[in-house]
Amino acid sequence: MRQTAAERGVQVARSSSGIVAGLTAAAVAAVAFLAYQASANAPGSVASSPGPKASATAPAEPTAKPKPADPLAIPAASGTGERVVYALKDRRVWLVNEDGKSIRTFTVMPSPISPPPGVHKVTSRSGTVQGSDGVPIEHVVRFANVDEVAIGFSAAQDGSMASPDPTSKTGGVRMKRADGNAMWTFATVGAKVVVVP
Repeated sequence: MRQTAAERGVQVARSSSGIVAGLTAAAVAAVAFLAYQASANAPGSVASSPGPKASATAPAEPTAKPKPADPLAIPAASGTGERVVYALKDRRVWLVNEDGKSIRTFTVMPSPISPPPGVHKVTSRSGTVQGSDGVPIEHVVRFANVDEVAIGFSAAQDGSMASPDPTSKTGGVRMKRADGNAMWTFATVGAKVVVVP
């Protein structure tokens, strides 16, 4: 039985659409493979991590966001055990007990001359003296010397924490009176003071 021209045209169209569909599927697979290869070989700075895959049966679960760092947490590189931790950049002090727990933290006004980072020991203490800037101070806890300038924690008797003259050669790290009282009780002679950048 001979096919009419119309029947032959329908048959050619069916086979052509099958070829086109096959070529389209092959092209999509090739593009997906090349994209996977490109992301697998890309440097970490430009590679993007794939997002969660959506499922037709269940919604994608949101990924847990990392918790921001606690700004009041004891600096990680400050050692262990009972110690005073002084973070120069943060202008903050922690009083840390023998279990490694912070029992108090507070801000300070740094001195123009800073102690070098590292482990120091409380070398001397004074109840009340005249500060090198002329301000009466109390609860002085000295722990370092830099170029013949004693570095120590103290509190102004009037409670002030004014910025010191940056050109002066002083080593007083000022704190509020209540914080000075806590420091005085905690940091006796020989106590460890860890200074971190």
